[in-house]
Formats: sequence, C-alpha cells, structure tokens
Amino acid sequence: MSIDLQQDFFALFGLPRRFRLDEAALEMAYHDLQGRVHPDRFAHLPDSDKRRSMQWATQVNEGFRTLRKPLPRAIYLLELAGVDAGLHTNTAMSSGFLMEQMEWREAVEEARSAGESEELTQLHTRLRQHAREVFDELAQQFDEQQDYVAAAETVRRLMFMEKLQHEIDDALEALET
Repeated sequence: MSIDLQQDFFALFGLPRRFRLDEAALEMAYHDLQGRVHPDRFAHLPDSDKRRSMQWATQVNEGFRTLRKPLPRAIYLLELAGVDAGLHTNTAMSSGFLMEQMEWREAVEEARSAGESEELTQLHTRLRQHAREVFDELAQQFDEQQDYVAAAETVRRLMFMEKLQHEIDDALEALET
C-alpha cells in the first residue's frame, strides 16, 4: 500500500474537486484508507516502513479534517486554484456586510447584557440559517461559476459569521454558568 503524498486531498479520497461533496463517500473513503495505512498494520516492519505509514496516516487525517468541514474545504479549494484569499490581510468588506455584522453584534451584546438566553438561542439559529444560505452561494461560485475571486470574498464573510457564531456560543455558555 502506498499513497502519493503529492496528490490533492480530493484525489486522495477519490472525490471530484468540488465544494459540494458526498459526505458519506468521504467518510467511507477515509475509513477505508485509514484501515489500510494505519501504523498498527506496519508495527512489525522495518522503521522506514513505519515512518512511511505514519506519513500516509497523517496525510489521510489531514485530508479528512480539511474536506469534512465546509470552510476549511473552501479555503483549500482556493489554494488549489492558486487564489490567495487574503484571509488575514484583506479585511475590505462591503459596507452592507459590515453594517449587517454591526447589527448582529449589537443584538448579541444586548441579549448578553440582558441575560436573555432565549434571544441568544434565536440569534444563533438565525445566524446558522443565514450561514447555510451563504454556503449555498459559495457552492455556486465554486462549482457552477468557477468564480474564485467572489468565492474568496464569500469565504472571508463566512469567517466573520463563524466568529460571531462562537461569540453567541460563549455568551450562552456564560449565562448557563
């Protein structure tokens, strides 16, 4: 058994290079590969074979972690397309999006300050629904339009939304304790 450590994660799992992917197929391919390259299977072999199996297992695990979740998968697709998403350097966002973020943050802060866990839960649900819509938009940008510049901006928007989701989670957790 050998794995080409140079192939991309989609090829590794035998999946098409798309944003929308068959999660069950990814899961099956992961378990199959993991079973074939797991270091325990190579414990009786020379050290060089053990090291190689560790490299393979690491590649399989990293690939699975990357493709399993939509945001890391999107960032990876941008990397494969040679597009620098500017995740840490490009903070330019549309004024409409920034206003929306301010409104979300104000609503979260008001609910947190008032100790309204019900309101925070509703904000959490609404934000998750909104994120699903933006992920659908991202899927179209990748899979139908191949518009990687727009996809990079959408990924940056989703990162803001993910951070806000964590803030709501933290606020809910603080109210529960």
